[in-house]
Amino acid sequence: MERRLVVDHLRIKYEGLFNLYELHKLIESWLREKAFDKRELRNQEHVKPNGKYVELVLMPWKKITDYARHVIRMEIKVFNLKDVVVERDGQRVKMNQGKVDIIIDAYLDTDYEDRWEQKPFYFFMRTLFDKYIYRTYSTQFEELLVENVAQLHSTIKSFLNLYRHEFGVMQRPEAWKL
Repeated sequence: MERRLVVDHLRIKYEGLFNLYELHKLIESWLREKAFDKRELRNQEHVKPNGKYVELVLMPWKKITDYARHVIRMEIKVFNLKDVVVERDGQRVKMNQGKVDIIIDAYLDTDYEDRWEQKPFYFFMRTLFDKYIYRTYSTQFEELLVENVAQLHSTIKSFLNLYRHEFGVMQRPEAWKL
């Protein structure tokens, strides 16, 4: 299998109020909508004195053809996660407070079933095939992957900015109740 890095370390950083459960739900629904098969590599939570540390590594993939597939690797780290209760429109709402760091990488896998690497002649033929015949398709697949990752990035950013604008200036940390 050949794995080509298409998007390298696209990062989202956020600090403030948000809902971790809603963020996870948003990412899962986006992956379902785009027909990605979900694969969760790591899901850890550590309780520390200054708050929880949550690490989630997702590696969803989507089959494009029998020869190529898209793979997105998302590493979500949440630092100093605390549960807080905030007043919104006169009602008390449970939220999370902390720092979120999301890193997104995207890969184009070709010959992921290792059909063309069994014999040296097949490997040589695959190299020629990739370089001269399949090049335009690979370029189209890479452009589609970049477009999908940009859409995921903007969706997550919009979701987090929604909280920033709703609670940013109006509420200060002293007003948050534990």
